[in-house]
Amino acid sequence: MSSLTEARVSEVRAFNRFYTKVIGALQAGMLDSPYSLTEVRVLFELAQTGLMETGELRGLLGLDAGYLSRILARFEGDGLVRRERSASDARKQLVRLAPAGAEVFAALDRRSADEIGRLLTGLTEEEQGRLVASMATIRRLLDGSRERAPYVIRPPRTGDLGWVVYRHGVLYSAEYGWGTEFEQLVAGIVAELDFTRDAGWIAEVAGERAGCVFYVRQDETTAKLRMLLVEPSARGLGLGRRLVEECLRHARAEGCKRIMLWTRDCLVSARRIYQAAGFELESEEKGMENGVAVTEQVWSRDL
Repeated sequence: MSSLTEARVSEVRAFNRFYTKVIGALQAGMLDSPYSLTEVRVLFELAQTGLMETGELRGLLGLDAGYLSRILARFEGDGLVRRERSASDARKQLVRLAPAGAEVFAALDRRSADEIGRLLTGLTEEEQGRLVASMATIRRLLDGSRERAPYVIRPPRTGDLGWVVYRHGVLYSAEYGWGTEFEQLVAGIVAELDFTRDAGWIAEVAGERAGCVFYVRQDETTAKLRMLLVEPSARGLGLGRRLVEECLRHARAEGCKRIMLWTRDCLVSARRIYQAAGFELESEEKGMENGVAVTEQVWSRDL
């Protein structure tokens, strides 16, 4: 395991230890109740569905059959659940919350909401937004189903241009070793934008910025596609292709006859998007970026 990977594993483990302490998962009982985190999860799922087959419940929570059986036996002894055989298949057992179980869950649910409310009260509105967005990002990245997340494409707003420079600097430094000079290059491009003739688009996924692209007018017939970026967490959603399409659509609407772009040969995913959009390699030359050898490329296409 590389030192970089070890560092990331350590950070994830540290977060796990921190968060289990925050939510009280290591306490004998969750929410000052006699029930463990897993037992409360069982109550939650039963409260949402009403009636479940025990095999379905076991698969949903990833529990051992014997462990779930012991939990349900305890709940049954406490009068919280009722079990019965399936009328369609006697081999299957169905379980539902009893009235007492519904009351216990409702009390736990209120207590949980109150505790989260107290946790958020100590944060500013901005901090609350960052916390919730970060949690959504964790869920999206670690969700085994990796469902195609919805996204929106919108014009830039106040604060977006600073984000564009920042994310170009951080992302390309982490992935390719490019340094401050590259970030300054991007800052210079952003500083020269004139939105009386230029345009840009920001992609958002779940309310968070996830990508960008800009249209920069060169003359009466020519424009440049600049600063295409897609966050690692949003790759695979088709954002890069969609952003390029929006830029080309705008260029045609503005009467451009030709559009160009500058890139580097190591940006393989971006190059595939450009090729699929009809761009062709026009020229290339060797260069250096923060001590890293790069191949500068100019691509173009007629409109």
